[in-house]
Amino acid sequence: MPDVGEGLTEAEILKWYVQPGDTVTDGQVVCEVETAKAAVELPIPFDGTVHALLFEEGTTVDVGQVIISVQTGEAQAPEAAVAPAAAAAPVVAEAAEEPAAAARQPVLVGYGVSQASTKRRPRKAAPAAQNGSAGVALPAVPAQPEAAAAPAAAPAALNGNGHAAGERPLAKPPVRKLAKDLGIDLASVVPTGEGGVVTREDVHAAAAAAIAPQTAVSAPAPAVSAAAVPVPAQAEASAAAGDARETRIPVKGVRKVTAQAMVNSAFTAPHVTEFITFDVTRTMKLVQELKEDPDLAGLRINPLLLIAKAVLVAIRRNPDVNASWDEAAQEIVLKHYVNLGIAAATPRGLIVPNIKDAHAKTLGELSTALSELVATARDGKTSPADMQNGTITITNVGVFGVDTGTPILNPGESAILAVGAIKLQPWVHKGKVKPRHVTTLALSFDHRLIDGELGSKFLADIAAVLEHPRRLVTWA
Repeated sequence: MPDVGEGLTEAEILKWYVQPGDTVTDGQVVCEVETAKAAVELPIPFDGTVHALLFEEGTTVDVGQVIISVQTGEAQAPEAAVAPAAAAAPVVAEAAEEPAAAARQPVLVGYGVSQASTKRRPRKAAPAAQNGSAGVALPAVPAQPEAAAAPAAAPAALNGNGHAAGERPLAKPPVRKLAKDLGIDLASVVPTGEGGVVTREDVHAAAAAAIAPQTAVSAPAPAVSAAAVPVPAQAEASAAAGDARETRIPVKGVRKVTAQAMVNSAFTAPHVTEFITFDVTRTMKLVQELKEDPDLAGLRINPLLLIAKAVLVAIRRNPDVNASWDEAAQEIVLKHYVNLGIAAATPRGLIVPNIKDAHAKTLGELSTALSELVATARDGKTSPADMQNGTITITNVGVFGVDTGTPILNPGESAILAVGAIKLQPWVHKGKVKPRHVTTLALSFDHRLIDGELGSKFLADIAAVLEHPRRLVTWA
């Protein structure tokens, strides 16, 4: 399937104008395809006999995929049967030079007038192909394609990811570009496509495994300063004049994965957000007392630590909030462990590593885990494993002086808690208006998993613990 331009990566085969056994000539229209923009007639770029049509009418095919096999050349072996498209691996033969190349005219979408012939990169032969029968794809880049007989390739040893040892992984041009944009090494991706071809889904799966989906409004944990947030615009955007009215910023890496994950989350999980504003003066006093406790010497004690502990206590009281939705099986999966995510700004962008089995940790152990998480994130050394399998996330927008927000769920998680700024405000306390430390919590949750009653109880319990922190003991 050739590159039909305008950034389109696939097209649907509407109609074939040739059948196996037909003779075709350079420039003859062989099929009509439809893209998101228009219907386009595609000519064949060489002379020969149609060997096989590898896709039926009505099939959507990615750019670069082999769609037709043509036998070319004067001395050829008898035609061999070609397996159906579902079982045949794409075959692209090395090009043979055509004497009349100089006279060639631009006849294919994406072609330009070229005076020099080029050769295609050899690919793995289809199992049923024989000498003299070459499978040929309509080219995906401007070129003067030619075809020659390609012998069937012997099975190659595969590495741990399913690629032939020592060979370049097979992938279509759009997939290679996607992997490059996401910073994914194709050699590390497990292919699931026909003939060991890496697909878009394979690349996205590898990216998701390497970088856990991030929260669109998440902010870093208090220990990570705002200065740690990278500014890819300055690093990636082209230098512009001082009076330029626009600057274009390439979207790739963490930012691109984050954007894709957030769009997927926003339009997959039905989000509900609830808010609660309350007095946390007692919690702030407890934080100060714990800092002075010799038994906790050397540990980082801050409001986030007690907020995290309050979330864990509330989960114990409302275990059904700690779940995920299995779309394929149409089941709700209850988690009997809590991998607590903490949003943090890093040199790689905003990430959400999580504390594994946070529910089983003491206050001291939780403090140590938080400190290690922040330090590792700040150094840019957070591993993919640290960002996988989160269950519930905390994002602290309060470090920026923000009162609240409506965070988007990390895909696969049931809820995310946004913590607002803690401020001294006039508050009615024991019948009198006094200055008290007040904050607002915002809880977004997946309404497929958590209904309004359960979500409200969970949020209220978090607030109750932070308003009266002795409940850390009495409710634990």
